[in-house]
Amino acid sequence: MGQKKKLRSQEWFGRDGKMGFLYRSWVKNRGVPHELFDGRPVIGICNTFSELTPCNSHFRDLAEQVKTGVIEAGGFPLEFPVMSLGEVLLRPTAMLYRNLASMDVEESIRGNPIDGVVLLMGCDKTTPSLIMGAASADLPTIGVSGGPMLNGRFKGRALGSGTDVWTMSEDVRAGKMSQDEFHEAESCMHRSHGHCNTMGTASTMASMVEALGLGLPENATLPAVDGRRNVLARMAGRHIVRMVNEDIPLSRILTRAAFENAIRVNAAIGGSTNAVIHLLAMAHRMGVPLDLDDWDRIGRGVHCLLNLMPSGEYLMEDFCYAGGLPAVIRELGDNGLLNQDALTVNGKTIWENNSKAECYDRRVIHSFNAPFKAEAGIRVLRGNLSPDGAIVKPSAASAHLLKHRGKAVVFESIEEFHARIDDPDLEIDADSVMVLKYCGPKGYPGMPEVGNMPLPPKLLRQGVTDMVRISDARMSGTAYGTVILHVTPEAAAGGTLALVETGDMIELDVEQGKLHLCVEDAELAARRAKWVPPAPHSDRGYVKLYVDHVQQANEGADLDFLVGGSGHAVGRDNH
Repeated sequence: MGQKKKLRSQEWFGRDGKMGFLYRSWVKNRGVPHELFDGRPVIGICNTFSELTPCNSHFRDLAEQVKTGVIEAGGFPLEFPVMSLGEVLLRPTAMLYRNLASMDVEESIRGNPIDGVVLLMGCDKTTPSLIMGAASADLPTIGVSGGPMLNGRFKGRALGSGTDVWTMSEDVRAGKMSQDEFHEAESCMHRSHGHCNTMGTASTMASMVEALGLGLPENATLPAVDGRRNVLARMAGRHIVRMVNEDIPLSRILTRAAFENAIRVNAAIGGSTNAVIHLLAMAHRMGVPLDLDDWDRIGRGVHCLLNLMPSGEYLMEDFCYAGGLPAVIRELGDNGLLNQDALTVNGKTIWENNSKAECYDRRVIHSFNAPFKAEAGIRVLRGNLSPDGAIVKPSAASAHLLKHRGKAVVFESIEEFHARIDDPDLEIDADSVMVLKYCGPKGYPGMPEVGNMPLPPKLLRQGVTDMVRISDARMSGTAYGTVILHVTPEAAAGGTLALVETGDMIELDVEQGKLHLCVEDAELAARRAKWVPPAPHSDRGYVKLYVDHVQQANEGADLDFLVGGSGHAVGRDNH
């Protein structure tokens, strides 16, 4: 046998003299015996627990399961906290702080005596931020998602977190539901630990973790309160020790093949449009070439197989019982749409993990030959309104609006939108195209989930349920509708979106990938000459750093100086 590789943590704990004494002694103050410093792998458990992040409120218990698995496999677990991003409570938007949290993760990993890391993540932005930070450090890494909450139930019917909020709030605005009923539904929607039980961004990103091979099989769908979620966390603790011993860094997992698999899985599950930005950012941290057009090209020909809210009827708990993501992955593999040799964190290929998966309910998981919705992956739209791209999620859109021509009704800010949308005198009809500006990465700042603008009450009362909506914002993964998002360049960066005026005609053709503002070039040039960039949001702190350095949505909205990574070289000693 060859000589055992010296572990990174031994640069701290394996030293003689003064510094070795100090490194070990301070850790011993909580009862750690000396033998744990004997060269066994030190596993960092990166925990995004926070009572301000309801999705992640059970992570203390999950971390204990990981620790047990690490100890069982002969490792030494050390838990550490990082910034936790709660989509529900954090203002102005958790997306503003995704890149900041990734910096926290990266530097926490690089600066501490860690040989491998387990990432505990659940709520929307905790998943990409942790993976981005870990990718830039490139140690052996496993992701463990917190799991979805149980199905919501209200007056005998299923209630999907997020999705039914939009539905019921529109019903209240239209006079179809009382305020008391609305309040009653609140406790019925979220009735257990876990993240959204719809195919929102949290469930989508948990699915991406599994599809990328970064999480163990069933990571995406096991409910947060299911005992098997604890087993999965415990097994992750065991596997990370093996990955350290076998020297399998994250770069062995997050390959181009893995990202291609994730894009196809996202199409097959009707995943959130937010996955586009997050996977681009993750790939660029890893140094993997991936661009917006890859989403269109790789996802083309992939059907939506999953009948799940917001695109369909069922919820994540139903998805779990129907066979979970393994059943979807097998459908893709059986139809030649999977890079079967992609390595996963349990040491097997993605096909070895999923080739024998079964579906137990075809109402929830359709077969590839009888899909829930055909050709329903993320589509990229280009034209003079979005020269660098915009996206739409056809599975959540209305078929009759996927080819549309209508007059723009423009809102210069989200505040103006809220001030005007309920006005019965607002000049708008079902054929109008709602346009929202200055909600992109720089413009808001942080690119909030306001792209799925609520419809005017006067049209709701007429029975209108969907309209074409265009913005440089994002949309909640739990939302639905014919919503054109991530228009690039954004308005605040001087994109054509900033020049749109009420009454302009806009043409949309999703099949042709077209988004066109029907205004002559000379007129647009004249408008641009008069355009004044918005004033800075802040002259200090992280917000200034963010606005000065954030990339556009088509590049992943990362900070330009964070793209790529610096590895995990041990920093200078503090002597």
